[in-house]
Amino acid sequence: MKILIIENEKPAVSKLQYLLNKIDKNISIVGITETVEESINWLQNKPAPDLILIDIQLDDGISFEIFDTIKVNIPVIFTTAYNEYVLQAFKLNSVDYLLKPIEENALCNAINKFKTVHYNFNGEILRQLSSSLNKQYKTRFLIKIGSHYKSIPIAEVCCFYIIERDLFVRTFDEREYAIDYSLDQIQKIINPENYFRINRNCIVCINAIKDLVSFSSSRLQLKLDQKTNPIDKNFLVVSREKVNKFKKWIDR
Repeated sequence: MKILIIENEKPAVSKLQYLLNKIDKNISIVGITETVEESINWLQNKPAPDLILIDIQLDDGISFEIFDTIKVNIPVIFTTAYNEYVLQAFKLNSVDYLLKPIEENALCNAINKFKTVHYNFNGEILRQLSSSLNKQYKTRFLIKIGSHYKSIPIAEVCCFYIIERDLFVRTFDEREYAIDYSLDQIQKIINPENYFRINRNCIVCINAIKDLVSFSSSRLQLKLDQKTNPIDKNFLVVSREKVNKFKKWIDR
């Protein structure tokens, strides 16, 4: 279990380290931050911990400012001397709210509560869920056009496809641009809720699909909402092995 401690009082940090080690030898403290700013920078640039132990009053403000500034989907145990923030704390990802001085039994119960809620039956952290919640997908593509550059929002992209080993992006206004990515790379950095790789050569946006047509031996052919210069229909056939997954993706 990986824990980040956000606390500006060194004696309090030492006590938490001692108690956590006593409660569970498998706990690893992956970071200690003392301020709102330092905590935001840490969370933005380090792998997400499994749990955060956090004080409310920090050197440069109140720790709730962290949650107001960045999206944090990590469970939190508050360890504080102030009891007036209980309601505000439980609007966040709070597992428990412990008042200082922190007692071993109280911390142990909070850790066990976290394990019960956030561990699966094998005792492993549900890292995949946490990773999914925290993942940031690409929102724009910078494309070079001659000596100029154009920034295209992902919301304007209806599909990506390969022609003779070159990758192209096509927009809803029916423009095409070559981009310096592979289709495998694109698949990893765009939101799978909105885009689906239908075959080896094409990824389509759910909002671009106008029609679905049965196509030989349980395959599907897509028709996109394109009025002029339509994409070659051969690009828009869902691979046989992807048909069932595609149907589940589109039927939500």
